[in-house]
Amino acid sequence: MAKKFKEVPVDQLYARIEPKSLGFDTTESLCAPEEGVVAQERAIEALKFGMGMQDFDYNIFVAGQPKTGLTYIARTFLEKTAKEEPTPPDSCYVYNFKEPDSPKCISLSAGRGKDLKKSMEQFVQTLQEKIPEVFDSEDYSAKEAEVHQAFESKRRDIIDALSQRAKEEGFILQFSQVGMVIVPGTEEGQPMSQEELSQLPEDEKKALREKSDQLQKEMNDAIKEIRKAEAAFREKHSKLDAEIAMYVVGHLMETLEEQFKDEKEALEYFKEVQEDILDNIDDFKTKPEPQQQAAPMPMPPKEVTFRKYDINVLIDHSKTEGAPVIIESNPSYPNLFGSIERQAYFGALFTDFTMIKPGALHKANGGYLVLKALDLLKYWISWEALKRAIKDREIKIEDLGELYGIFSTRTLKPTPIPLNVKLVLTGDPYLYQLLYVYDDRFPKMFKVKAHLDTEVDNTEDNLKQGACVMSKFCADQGLRHVTNDGVARVLEYSMEVTGDREKLTLKLADISDLLKEADYYAGVDKSKHIKSKHVQRAIDKKRYRASLYEEKVQELIKKDIFWVETDGHKVGQVNGLSILMTGDHEFGKPSRITAAVSMGKSGVVDIDREAKLSGNIHTKGVMILHAYIREKFAHNKPLSLSASLCFEQSYGMVDGDSASSTELYVLLSAIADVPIYQGIAVTGSVSQKGEIQPIGGATRKIEGFFDICKHKGLNGKQGVMIPEKNVNNLMLRRDVVEAVEKGKFHIYPVTTVEEGIEILTGMEAGEIQEDGSYPEGTLYRLVDDKLKEMAEMEKEFGKSKEENNENDE
Repeated sequence: MAKKFKEVPVDQLYARIEPKSLGFDTTESLCAPEEGVVAQERAIEALKFGMGMQDFDYNIFVAGQPKTGLTYIARTFLEKTAKEEPTPPDSCYVYNFKEPDSPKCISLSAGRGKDLKKSMEQFVQTLQEKIPEVFDSEDYSAKEAEVHQAFESKRRDIIDALSQRAKEEGFILQFSQVGMVIVPGTEEGQPMSQEELSQLPEDEKKALREKSDQLQKEMNDAIKEIRKAEAAFREKHSKLDAEIAMYVVGHLMETLEEQFKDEKEALEYFKEVQEDILDNIDDFKTKPEPQQQAAPMPMPPKEVTFRKYDINVLIDHSKTEGAPVIIESNPSYPNLFGSIERQAYFGALFTDFTMIKPGALHKANGGYLVLKALDLLKYWISWEALKRAIKDREIKIEDLGELYGIFSTRTLKPTPIPLNVKLVLTGDPYLYQLLYVYDDRFPKMFKVKAHLDTEVDNTEDNLKQGACVMSKFCADQGLRHVTNDGVARVLEYSMEVTGDREKLTLKLADISDLLKEADYYAGVDKSKHIKSKHVQRAIDKKRYRASLYEEKVQELIKKDIFWVETDGHKVGQVNGLSILMTGDHEFGKPSRITAAVSMGKSGVVDIDREAKLSGNIHTKGVMILHAYIREKFAHNKPLSLSASLCFEQSYGMVDGDSASSTELYVLLSAIADVPIYQGIAVTGSVSQKGEIQPIGGATRKIEGFFDICKHKGLNGKQGVMIPEKNVNNLMLRRDVVEAVEKGKFHIYPVTTVEEGIEILTGMEAGEIQEDGSYPEGTLYRLVDDKLKEMAEMEKEFGKSKEENNENDE
């Protein structure tokens, strides 16, 4: 009677989730998890800690594998927490009246920036209307005329006195384009001609010159008096204008100051505005021209008289609840730090403070900025500037060309803004390690690491949290909600992704994509909800779209082009199982592994290694099985063995140690000359002590061999041998489970080489006895005898060779 070998129970081949056990009918009745994410306690704790630390060096790096929802988790948690934090102030750039090339930034309470802009526009517009009216009024005209008349009267008195003094001395005061001139006069009161002057005696000429010199001094004194009078006139006129303007400006400014009485920086700005308006009151005396409906023309630099009173609201938080959370997907330098735009005017470019545009750092100031590390590192300028900004704790808006010395054209240099932002980078753990090791400033600035897991324990609480996350996905993305049987199938798929019945995947992108695709098929069926059949169809179609290469490989196997036998017995041949990956799809592929043995000293030779078609891990596995052979069979004799192992019809790289036990089985078969049943495929790594160790991809490997056996015909004896520790990883397809349940296919769990060789050969392996031999009728006795025979033959061959050499001599 054939020995009955241990098999994996049917209930351990797949994990079924009973829809009713979930406790709901559809996900509409569920709410999002408390933290907004599922089972990432380690990362959530790190995020909480990083957000609580006020130190600028405690920025956060969220590390995790692709598809684990790095940005989604960071955004979801940050947005939820940030709502409880205070809203930061608005930021506005205004004209710097003292340094026009360096616009100032003022801060106002959240939402007041646009109020200030609107109030200033109304303020300037009112001044443009009211000031010309006041200066055109009769009252102002009368006061201006009075001041002017006083000046003209004094000027006339000075000139009349000087004219009378010149007349008394026989001179005449004349006026020309170059000013006043004193010339000698005749008795008739006419200017003396040159002829008349030349005919005068010398003593009279001398007397005239003396008088002329004295009068010239008096005229200079008079001119000084007139200039003083003019200065006094201008001062009085300016004072009058200021008094009149202050009457208008003062009342309007009081209204502004009352409106923004709690904004200290705004009040200081109002004082500077008032001083500038009073200093440039003439700009307001002209009435503004009515606006025409023609297309607007670009404003040239000289027509910016009133633009200096504009308010550039850089950041408006009027609609922000709590602290801002900004996600920048394209972290170029302008997108991060802002830019200074320019306007073209007839071939020339000009700019002013109203053309300063904010970056992500400005928008996130007072809150959180989320960036993908890999995207950021693509812009090394941004990365270096960001580190500098964190170090200096300020945001500078600089022109890239001027910053790096490409050109030095004159431009604005806005005053820096204090930086108060918590930076959150997301990326691969390997990228984190590279930055930590090679960037000396990175460890100082990113002291909090939030590491995301890729899987979580399959517990009742986590199943419910998973269902809640599906509800949130559906609500956020506008998808149909999922029924309980649909949720159960998604959770089962989550286990399939992990390859472990005791784990659920945390690759949220995979779950999100599956829900979107299932929603599409629900729409095709005109279903109100996503059901299990829609989820299953999405899974099947996704695999179908990605399985072309798998189908081609299976087709070659079915046509015996790739030779795989699923029945019969053969010595030194067994079916191994490997995993092929095509990026978005992986599948199991059976491969014939053969062994050939002979007498010799070469040991175990891996043909794939010799052909440079195997990786280091596979080579390590071959060395381990060689060590096992030595320990079991070379304890009482030298090992005189030359053996070769080969993956038949393998035309690419072979790596991994999951075939090391398979290669050991086929080697034992070849040495003992005992056939192996070809209907059983094998996977599992082996230790030097003969322990069968767990491997990856057990589910896909079983399904791959099952498909070949199903095509060639199931005979009830076929199956797969796996490490016992991989039983918890099994999530087999329903058709495979049904075949096992009906006894048409078998899954054998093994823990040692001895168990495995007995299943493959039907022959007891045998345990070593006290004398170092193995019991009669066991496979290991055959192996031991064969190796002993080879050793003796090697010894006899060596003696014969020595004798022949002596005879030849």
